[in-house]
Amino acid sequence: MLQGFDFRGRRVPLVSQPGIFKPAILPEVPLTIRTAPEEEGRVRPDADEMDSEGRLRYRYRGTDPHHPDNVGLRRAMQRRLPLIYLFGVIPGQYMPVWPVYVVGDEPATLSFLVSVDEQKHALPVAEEDSRAVEARRAYVTVVTQQRLHQQTFRQRVLRAYRQRCAICRLRHLELLEAAHILPDGDPRGEPIVSNGVALCKLHHAAFDRYILGIRPDLVVDLRLDILREADGPMLQHGLQGFQGVKIAVPHDERLQPNRDWLAERYEIFARAS
Repeated sequence: MLQGFDFRGRRVPLVSQPGIFKPAILPEVPLTIRTAPEEEGRVRPDADEMDSEGRLRYRYRGTDPHHPDNVGLRRAMQRRLPLIYLFGVIPGQYMPVWPVYVVGDEPATLSFLVSVDEQKHALPVAEEDSRAVEARRAYVTVVTQQRLHQQTFRQRVLRAYRQRCAICRLRHLELLEAAHILPDGDPRGEPIVSNGVALCKLHHAAFDRYILGIRPDLVVDLRLDILREADGPMLQHGLQGFQGVKIAVPHDERLQPNRDWLAERYEIFARAS
């Protein structure tokens, strides 16, 4: 992102230290806005958030509404210009979202309201109904928010588990996933590392379908019918061979699976068995 791209013989980076970045070739409006990644268990008081209508509440630069960076975002809003939003997943890794638009200014909360749109609508259409634009952007923003949170959850969980399956220790990143202990639909099913376990695709599928359970003492249990079944080497070595194995968890206790949530999940597994 620091390297950026070339435009008419000039190098244009995508970021600088501040979250609102205006390169030299754009004297009046920013090119990108950025949200730094949060470390697990450490919530910044100035962290960006979503409002009740699904729009990103993006914090001002500092507390002065007339700071040049804030003035630049206000110009982008008035001119309806698209920006690039860089969402921090984990330290050193960002996901780009484009186009995003500044759609509101709230000096009382020292923040702007930002919505995401589809790329094919990056250039405004004069005759487009404003209500249709708002409805479309509200939907796209919510979908984008969900995607960003899912990706953040996966990256944080895999990082905590050192890019390996907690059960079989597989290290191929493309075959690893972040399994929820409490599902997304549960009010407590937050996308935090203590509600997740890094698993390979096979063990994730088995965990989600209650073929495999993890006890609160971190020991793996297989469903009885699976243990008694005779099939082939995949069943034998991929599942049955891990009966009674203790999973590998992060050294940091804050990142380890929540034992109460594991117990709740294991009860469902036990009933399914």
